[in-house]
Amino acid sequence: MKVESEDFKSIFTDELVQLQKIFEKHNYEIRFAGGPVRDLLMNIKPHDLDFATTATPQQMKDMFNSENIRMINLTGEKHGTITVRINEQENFEITTLRIDVVNHGRHAEVEFTQDWELDANRRDLTVNSMFLGFDGTVYDYCGGWEDLQKRRVAFVGDARTRMQEDYLRILRYFRFCARISPDPNLHEPDTEAALRENMEGLSRISGERIWLELKQILSNRHAGPLLETMLRLGIAPYIGLGEDPNVKEFKVIWERAKNNNVELLPITLLSALLDSEGAAASLHARLKYPNFDKDLSFFIVEHRNLLPEPFKPLRPYQMIVIDTKQKMKDAIFRGAELLRYQGKQELANEFEKWVPPRFPVGGADLKDKGVPGGKPMSMVIQKLRSKWKDNDFQISHEDLVRSIPEVMEDLGIKVQKS
Repeated sequence: MKVESEDFKSIFTDELVQLQKIFEKHNYEIRFAGGPVRDLLMNIKPHDLDFATTATPQQMKDMFNSENIRMINLTGEKHGTITVRINEQENFEITTLRIDVVNHGRHAEVEFTQDWELDANRRDLTVNSMFLGFDGTVYDYCGGWEDLQKRRVAFVGDARTRMQEDYLRILRYFRFCARISPDPNLHEPDTEAALRENMEGLSRISGERIWLELKQILSNRHAGPLLETMLRLGIAPYIGLGEDPNVKEFKVIWERAKNNNVELLPITLLSALLDSEGAAASLHARLKYPNFDKDLSFFIVEHRNLLPEPFKPLRPYQMIVIDTKQKMKDAIFRGAELLRYQGKQELANEFEKWVPPRFPVGGADLKDKGVPGGKPMSMVIQKLRSKWKDNDFQISHEDLVRSIPEVMEDLGIKVQKS
């Protein structure tokens, strides 16, 4: 079988052709490996190119040195990977064919080989185990092409063994189900059993790596049913969701977003499973996602029961922005995402266009009226801000300044004489 698509032809940059010629000149075989082969067979132009070769890392280093090709990032050498930069234009990662000798749940101790089938047999999923020659010839040792035609996601060989070699493969399985399978609820019974038996292994995987996989799953059109399957198979306590996540709330939010054709951020969807700020803190402690996601998660959990006002629906959301101590644009984004979470897309669109007004009174105004500094000044500003908000930000600078003596009297603050 051969790939002859325009997508395949388009990836042959001058730099890639030069790489091919170098390997041919030195009599080493090089093929595309894994992801780009799968994508091309699905009529998708690959974004990343991975390569495998019969040359050992030392042979590649000798070869590239002889050709004056710059090598970068040699940290992958012990696992068989050499990265080169050609013409200061394009980087290529090439990995020696290998077999795993000892596994530690992620990075294995490897032994290099020249046997393409042995390398294919150590990969995670059949659809990721294929190779592609530079002439377009597909090399399939594990039935990947048949599975891809059937849109079936299957582990290479024994599923339990593959998972125990690297427990992150549990999440990779679901990520590729999201990308490839037309039915997110279709899983082989033995695969489901193996997934359930090995979920505990995710406790050994770092939160950052779990989040990288999880957010890709949650970005997919099948996110809802796939996450429900993952929860049914017992994933929750190992990824920071506790023993009893709020699946009912998640189903409501997912179904409503899907029916309204609204895309919620991965962290927004995940936050639907959380019942409290404590649960949000536990999830962040486990997954260690960026502060942007952390702040949004806490915001959704704290405010998801907020209701629009009958005649001024955006007012409660605007008040949150006005009172925020964070950047206004971030607060507006979170408010709009909250409205989308609540199924109020039109209000979210309107809210994103809203420009928050600036509080018109400053410290100089208060000093001119004899307001003492420190706590008294803070108390007066707070009262003035409340007055300004109660009047829908319409009260003028002059009227607010004129009301300062009255506010001071109400608060029992005496004028400070200059």
